[in-house]
Amino acid sequence: MGKFIAIDGLDGSGKGTQSEKLVEKLRSEGKRVRVLSFPMYESDSSIFVRMYLEGKLGDKPSDTNAYAASMFFATDRYISYATDWKKDIEDGDTYVVANRYTTANAVHQLSKLPENEWEDFLKWLWDFEFTKLGLPKPDLVLYLELPPRLSLSLVKSRSDTTGQKMDIHEKDTAYMDKCYEAALYSCKRLGWKQIKCYENDQIRTREDIFEEIYKEVGKL
Repeated sequence: MGKFIAIDGLDGSGKGTQSEKLVEKLRSEGKRVRVLSFPMYESDSSIFVRMYLEGKLGDKPSDTNAYAASMFFATDRYISYATDWKKDIEDGDTYVVANRYTTANAVHQLSKLPENEWEDFLKWLWDFEFTKLGLPKPDLVLYLELPPRLSLSLVKSRSDTTGQKMDIHEKDTAYMDKCYEAALYSCKRLGWKQIKCYENDQIRTREDIFEEIYKEVGKL
């Protein structure tokens, strides 16, 4: 019996690396696995997401309200689901591992709102994506917890090394601080499993983090 697992976290937290490690491990055990990474930057489905993150709708994340931005990301997920990976979910024997999912809206877009509106936004988001659009809910959400001061240092290092431009989220430190608060709220409210990626202000090794991730997956 396959499962749908979403891995999320702030930029630089290691989502891509840990998703790849999980896929390799599951495949080594003979399981059928499909890996997804959102947004689907190479697809036309992400055009609105790319415009938003590249700053074409405004230089700051707050220039695009939480509901509008959420719809951009949800549209990307819906089109990719309807045209591609729906068959993997319906197969029943495939493990689907997603690097980011609806969970990212519950962090990055939630953070734009005053805290007294957070509960209503999460209710709207879950109804919109999982009921109205019919997207599948993950069986497990793993949130890689890394404070902004550590995640942003990794993002900057990656940018300096690879030349990859920082998007409007990564450039706004105050916004990332608020995202961290929103993430902790969502973890508690929605029952996500937090994986603490640091200890004594030092980032844990990839192997150590993965060991904890795999324990949680094993519980499925």
